[in-house]
Amino acid sequence: MTVFRDRVDAGRQLAERLAFLRDQDVVVLGLPRGGVPVAFAVAEALNAPLDVIVVRKLGVPFQPELAMGAIGEGGARVLDAEVCRRARISEDDLRGVERREREELDARVAHYRRGRQRVDPSGRVAVVVDDGIATGSTARVACEVARQLGAARVVLAVPVAPSRTLRDFPSADEVVCVSAVSRLLAVGYHYLDFAPTTDEEVIVLLDAASRPALAGYPGGGADAHVDFDVEIPAGATTLQGHLHVPDAAAGVVAFAHGSGSSRHSPRNRFVADVLYRAGLGTLLLDLLTADEEVDRTNVFDIELLAGRLTAATEWLGTRPDTASCRIGYFGASTGAGAALWAAADAGPRISAVVSRGGRPDLAGGRLTQVQAPTLLIVGSRDQTVLQLNRRAQAQLRCQNRLTVVEGATHLFEEPGTLAEASLYARDWFVDHLLASGITRKAEEVR
Repeated sequence: MTVFRDRVDAGRQLAERLAFLRDQDVVVLGLPRGGVPVAFAVAEALNAPLDVIVVRKLGVPFQPELAMGAIGEGGARVLDAEVCRRARISEDDLRGVERREREELDARVAHYRRGRQRVDPSGRVAVVVDDGIATGSTARVACEVARQLGAARVVLAVPVAPSRTLRDFPSADEVVCVSAVSRLLAVGYHYLDFAPTTDEEVIVLLDAASRPALAGYPGGGADAHVDFDVEIPAGATTLQGHLHVPDAAAGVVAFAHGSGSSRHSPRNRFVADVLYRAGLGTLLLDLLTADEEVDRTNVFDIELLAGRLTAATEWLGTRPDTASCRIGYFGASTGAGAALWAAADAGPRISAVVSRGGRPDLAGGRLTQVQAPTLLIVGSRDQTVLQLNRRAQAQLRCQNRLTVVEGATHLFEEPGTLAEASLYARDWFVDHLLASGITRKAEEVR
């Protein structure tokens, strides 16, 4: 039985099976929510645009759980003529149900896209992606909707599905599956990490996909020399992380995420990808174990978190591919406090710190001891945290800057705001970690 590490791993394996589409005019359509992280990895590998394909079931008025059809964007509608006939569905019945469901569909689409334009599949190969299928009913409708929207060819791509479901799938011109199993108890059984995907994560991934890689940075877009999961000793504890380092990297950024996040967070991965494309290595890691996170006091134990970050920094110094690199810290929320605490203890060994929506105030008296150039990034609508950052900035004695992203709230969910914050972080790290000191203002590439 094939078991995927998580949806990103599933997407990468699926992308290998879809390599034959790399030179074709492709659009990748992910089914929210769980299908979008898989689709993101596929779109990245195929260098293709990513979008969501949202469908809504049309339930029989007196038996809503029974589908008489489904709808999608652009007026797309698929009806089950047999169910409509047997249930004696009138045109008025159909219009009433469709009106309600289309209002919900439009609201979901607006929520996910946040002002982004729909990627038009007309005349293109539409690759419909989910994280797995059981009965295949939703995927079948999504494929039919993609065809109604003008796709010249429809490919259904999933990591896992029952072989009997795939044998008869007329809605798609082709079906690609990594693991076709004789019996599927549940899609989640085929994943080590099958945590629910949130709407917020979908939005972040769509935002990431809408921002292509930028040229002009050393190492930008280079093939990875190192790209794998790692285990880092930290006293009696072993930290889980992911190391991604381009060839001949001069700098590595270690991430200290905040409460409720992890190394798998699409938000952190988005920022890490922006940094990697600028020629920087990245280390995404969890400073607490799963058991430790249950105790909320650990989440705010900044000294503990800083010690773990220091252990990870020392570990980077033992690797031949990172030992000579300058080290930077990227901290979010409580992780920013830990990053600044660890930077203060490390002195000149840390070359730069960036805090995004962070709590630098949690570093307390150590703020005055930080030597690394520090950039504080805060959303203009995150008023409480903005005030805390202003007070923390007043205590810093190192080179520092406070940058406010207009219109952003604490999580930078608004369209383009996370990308803007990531570009500010990229420029700061490029200036202070890469020997060439190439600088590009974020405003020039928005």
